[in-house]
Amino acid sequence: MTARTLMVQGTASSAGKSILVTALCRIFRQDGFRVAPFKAQNMALNSFVTAQGGEIGRSQAVQAEAAGAEMTVDMNPILLKPEGEDRCQVVVHGRPFATLSAGQYYDFKGTLWPLALESLNRLRATYDLVVVEGAGSPAEVNLHDNDIVNMRVALAAEAPVLLVADIDRGGVFASLVGTLELLEPEERALVRALVINKFRGDLDLFRPGVEFLEKRTGVPVAGVIPYMRDLRIAEEDSVALEGGWQGREGALLDVAVVRFPRISNFDDFDPLWVEPEVSVRLVDRPETLGRPDLLILPGSKATVADLDYLRQNGLASAIVALARGGTPILGICGGFQMLGQKLYDPLRVESPRGEADGLGLLPVSTTFAAEKRTCRVRGRVVANGGLLSLAGGEEVEGYEIHMGETVGAAPAAIRLGERSGEPVDALDGAIGADGLVCGTYLHGLFDRPGFRRKVLEWLAQRKDVALAGAGGGLSREDEYDRLAGVVRASLDMGLIYRLVGLEGRG
Repeated sequence: MTARTLMVQGTASSAGKSILVTALCRIFRQDGFRVAPFKAQNMALNSFVTAQGGEIGRSQAVQAEAAGAEMTVDMNPILLKPEGEDRCQVVVHGRPFATLSAGQYYDFKGTLWPLALESLNRLRATYDLVVVEGAGSPAEVNLHDNDIVNMRVALAAEAPVLLVADIDRGGVFASLVGTLELLEPEERALVRALVINKFRGDLDLFRPGVEFLEKRTGVPVAGVIPYMRDLRIAEEDSVALEGGWQGREGALLDVAVVRFPRISNFDDFDPLWVEPEVSVRLVDRPETLGRPDLLILPGSKATVADLDYLRQNGLASAIVALARGGTPILGICGGFQMLGQKLYDPLRVESPRGEADGLGLLPVSTTFAAEKRTCRVRGRVVANGGLLSLAGGEEVEGYEIHMGETVGAAPAAIRLGERSGEPVDALDGAIGADGLVCGTYLHGLFDRPGFRRKVLEWLAQRKDVALAGAGGGLSREDEYDRLAGVVRASLDMGLIYRLVGLEGRG
């Protein structure tokens, strides 16, 4: 049986497509369907690793988790990871394919379309229902002819389309009406319902607006979804960082995360944010750095370029000064690479330069390689000093996504026992002589409550404060249910089920 399809498109980027697909996947799962997400082409620096070691966009990983489906590369067959203003790494079916300029990729998209269609068909042969996500807007007329992610997918899958608009940014009527006006007749016929997202205020006052849209467009409004505060579901677009992570008044511990221009996998720190006694804030200038209890250098898609950025705006010298003054510093992936003495790039994988100086805070060096390591891992903390004093022996798990190997005289932080489901005996990361500077390649390190709590307890002891209780926790399952509950109450699910051909549901 070929699965039924439903597609979510938006009037613009960040309209809420990914979150709505996540909610619908959860709702359909709750209602007893085998459901899977699909996005033909995604552009994101936040990515995740499947059990088979393939790389997909973080949003598709989240959507699969909400759906209770095993994550596969078919859910996001084409992933674009920007490396600068005009080029990106193209990941096809989970593996790096090429690094192309925007123009080169535009000319190449037609070659990738059959691969995307194959992935969609494999999903449709496996599941009852596939919820498809578009990208940006379907009304970008300059990109229309080479579209492989919006209306071309909807037409191929004969998928009814929900068109979503973000009312919080304003212009919701013009964006919905204008988008529909710019679609070709056969494309517009697929738009079967409109959705208003991120609504604040009195819904009764918006009723005339709903009536206007339905009368003007002839398309029903399936619902108005309220603005949801503090929704802790991983996002992949750094736009999600705007206005967030500004610190928390009255918190006992202050954690600062450096915001690189090309920051990746920033959801690594969501588990810290949900700890009620921890403040997490983003810093991008020396004057906002202060003296945190812990400074984190996160992942980066372009380590050398972001290291240059730190030096250009003065953050590099400020970070070194903090380290010398005794502030604990943790580097993850690209941030770990920056902490070392040297970065070598003989194949010019990262930049035109063959080598670059690191911050010199760990006695290690990194050599970039052409092959990317993408795998899930499990292990235990083997370091037992400084930042990891209380975490020795704690189990950790996460995933690796990097194109370099780091070696040196510093002792390892973690011993890996499993990589991609296979037993290994390998070392990860490094820790300085005083234990205050530490690096690791493991994304998702703070997801494990035991490890997270031990690190926080050490920071609290060092500051001579006491953490109360067992701490908070990030229950993604609870968040998916909370999201699904709000969306189910906001949408006409009877209409949605009729659109996908499942009468009597909702």
